[in-house]
Amino acid sequence: MDIDKADGFAQVFPEHKYKIVKALQSDGHIVGMTGDGVNDAPALKQADTGIAVSGATDAARAAADLVLTEPGLSVIVKAVEEARKIFERMNSYAIYRITETIRIMFFVVLAMVVFDFYPITAIMIILLAFFNDVPIMAIAYDNTWVDPKPVRWDMHRVFTVSTVLGLIGVVETFGLLLIARDWLHLSGSQIQTFIFLKLAVAGHLTLFVARTRRPFLTRPFPAGTLLWSAIITKLLATLLVAFGLGLVTPISWANIGLVWAYCLVWMFIEDWAKLGVYRHMDLSKPRHRAFLRRIKTPVNTGQGTVG
Repeated sequence: MDIDKADGFAQVFPEHKYKIVKALQSDGHIVGMTGDGVNDAPALKQADTGIAVSGATDAARAAADLVLTEPGLSVIVKAVEEARKIFERMNSYAIYRITETIRIMFFVVLAMVVFDFYPITAIMIILLAFFNDVPIMAIAYDNTWVDPKPVRWDMHRVFTVSTVLGLIGVVETFGLLLIARDWLHLSGSQIQTFIFLKLAVAGHLTLFVARTRRPFLTRPFPAGTLLWSAIITKLLATLLVAFGLGLVTPISWANIGLVWAYCLVWMFIEDWAKLGVYRHMDLSKPRHRAFLRRIKTPVNTGQGTVG
């Protein structure tokens, strides 16, 4: 019998409940199980999420992962939604952190090797960590979409998206370094400030790209806490490079505007690349859909007659 196609089961023994859960898990399903009695304990223990309802026996409570304290099952739906939101926030955090590590580490090392030049100072690294960490902490309060299907960690996808965004960031930052050196002819300390502002601004913009699998200008929009933390820290970084304050060499407002415009343009490029990676990994590009339609087309197996 195909358990997936059954609408329900009645008058089953405890071992049957356990076998049903095992069969569903064997088919790749994430299984939730509710119960209240001793006979439900084995299935509750085996399920990915065992839920003991209100008034359940001690055996059921001990075997369950969750214990409901009030009557009704509607809270389960809310719990699943919140869990999937938390997962998406963790996923966004992982992608962003890996992206920024690749972006800064590869750029700084390559700039030192290729140009024999330190693109940012030690104090700038500390300031970047401060400016980046504030919005990152706000991810815990971000708005996120709820996946209609059970979610699992897909580290291949996380590393692929992060690597693509990180390498784009490296190319992007090298481009701005060449603009500052060969076009604007800035001094070494001014170039460092130029790059510092770029890393601070682009890092936060990349956070808005990485936080969703959809275009960053579509719903769900960033939560107010995340949005304002990014705005305030970017404003502080901008004022810092404008006035120096004894920490960095100041640059002109025209150069500051150039950095902002440059980062905004590359933000759309990163978002386009991110969407391309997700479409490719979801096999949702037109050529993938056409291929899947072809392989699902029944083959004509009719045999001809011999005269």
